[in-house]
Amino acid sequence: MAGVGIGAAFTAWPLLTSTLGPTAYVFVAHPGQEAPRLRDAAVGHSVALAVGLVALLAFGLWQAPAATAEERLPLAQAGAAAAAVAATLMALELLRSHHAPAAATALLVATGLARPGRPLLGLIIGLAVVLAVAPLVARIPLARSESREEQEASGSGSPQTGFGPPPAT
Repeated sequence: MAGVGIGAAFTAWPLLTSTLGPTAYVFVAHPGQEAPRLRDAAVGHSVALAVGLVALLAFGLWQAPAATAEERLPLAQAGAAAAAVAATLMALELLRSHHAPAAATALLVATGLARPGRPLLGLIIGLAVVLAVAPLVARIPLARSESREEQEASGSGSPQTGFGPPPAT
């Protein structure tokens, strides 16, 4: 996140968006299943981007200001946001490619916060960086407890959450 943020500061591009944090978290906090998650993340965000753009078109919002530009959310933007998230979830279910942070991407696009042009391109570049770097950062050994999957596989009882050593028994 720091690298993307520094890149945004020096390039004046909107690279750091709210969908990047949850995506990085999925990789770093749960490093056990990297390959399927990378596919899920790439597919999830790609679908969300496409669906968000279609929602902008379908609700006549292509040129509309971002949802935050108004004091209250216009009904068309609320509809576009709801439709984009629902369509993203349905598509990811059909593709068997679950990635919850993709819903945030659909919202960013459908509400015009990552509108076509620099904001959308910045979102895409930021996502590309996180998808390239997060799986590598996840490989850095940290003092973390076993993941839920590892504990269930080893039969060692209830899973530990968070970082740090497991409690003494």
